[in-house]
Amino acid sequence: MALVLNDRVKQTTTTTGTGTMTFASAVTGFETFAQGIGNSNTTYYAIFNGGTAEFEVGLGTLNGNSTTLARTTIISSSNSDNAVNFSSGTKDIFCTLPASKAVYLDASGNAVPSLATAGFAVAMAIAL
Repeated sequence: MALVLNDRVKQTTTTTGTGTMTFASAVTGFETFAQGIGNSNTTYYAIFNGGTAEFEVGLGTLNGNSTTLARTTIISSSNSDNAVNFSSGTKDIFCTLPASKAVYLDASGNAVPSLATAGFAVAMAIAL
């Protein structure tokens, strides 16, 4: 299992509660998690329940046929950074890069966070 990031990966889900999300329909103009991330891989995700304040960002693990996403580690959420107990409704679930996981160069060319070297930040930017 590898950590995979990709642009324009988005599906919907109608799953409720705090458990594993089952993917529903593909979203026109986007890749599915199966296409963009791949079976059994991990990825950073965001879930948003439109019309509510419910959101969650975390690290998730796809199952062997990419039909579900286990919410492995919650990074931030509308539930004090814990797993959200999602209510009913169609939610968007998509691949993202959480700001807290990003390494980048500021306007002066210094690596942010400052623990990383500028060379490391450039290498990460090229790798992504």
